[in-house]
Amino acid sequence: VPDEIIRRVLKAGRWSGSSKNTQPWQFIVVKNRDTLNALADCGNYTDHLRRANFAIVIVTEKARRAEYDAGRCSQNMMLAAWNDSVGSCIASMHREEDAKRVLGVPDDFEIQQVISFGYPTAQANPLQRPPRQGARKPLEEMIHEEKW
Repeated sequence: VPDEIIRRVLKAGRWSGSSKNTQPWQFIVVKNRDTLNALADCGNYTDHLRRANFAIVIVTEKARRAEYDAGRCSQNMMLAAWNDSVGSCIASMHREEDAKRVLGVPDDFEIQQVISFGYPTAQANPLQRPPRQGARKPLEEMIHEEKW
């Protein structure tokens, strides 16, 4: 993934809304394969990090609403990436203290999300899979006009 796309993804995160405009996030961009593998060892169901082109770790201050704000930030980043045909997947760091050691995150900060990014293969593309394997429902099945 070209650096200019990574930069656009980071800018989309930066411009996310936050409670009282606190902007509690910091971003760690991870491209190093050894670091991606070490992060994958810090969570369950995180093998996608091993194959990622890069990852962004969203770190926040320990503050009220920081988790919610980080979620908004994550979604902005993921949508911005998809606009450039770059797929993404969130990884939970079930062993956060281990992940903090891998990344050198200070004790008074929390890892909220780790997002892997890369170009999806046809079989990994959710828009090309059958519905039971993760394709999105048609919009028409979700919309109700005026009443249910």
